[in-house]
Amino acid sequence: MSKPTISFWIISVIALVWNLMGVSQYIQQAYNTDSFRAMYTAAQLQMMDATPAWSTAAFAIAVFAATFGCVSLLLRKKWAYMLFLISFLAIIVQNIDAFTRNTFSNYGTPEMIITAIIPIIALFLLWYSKKAIKRHWIG
Repeated sequence: MSKPTISFWIISVIALVWNLMGVSQYIQQAYNTDSFRAMYTAAQLQMMDATPAWSTAAFAIAVFAATFGCVSLLLRKKWAYMLFLISFLAIIVQNIDAFTRNTFSNYGTPEMIITAIIPIIALFLLWYSKKAIKRHWIG
């Protein structure tokens, strides 16, 4: 393996922090905490309460796979790519639910921006881990 660049470490740490925020969001939603409920309107909470179990499971798989993918990058393990692939596929599954139930009508611009950014970041991490494998930064 060759020595990764400083940007590799910076990207890996920032990605880990991003995905830990996703884990936090999932845990708050799964445990339905008061702080979580305070962030949303009644209509948004009603929509979230109607989320099917398979979509919630996809959310969990997406955030935990990506978090472990980031840890794998930091440990310089090439299975980070597979974890990022699993995460991206889970994001697609989760968004299928959101699009079929048209849940986006209950959100404002900031929520829509985050919803768009999530798969973009997931694709970036998938691409970046593949690049890290090709450059022998991870193996």
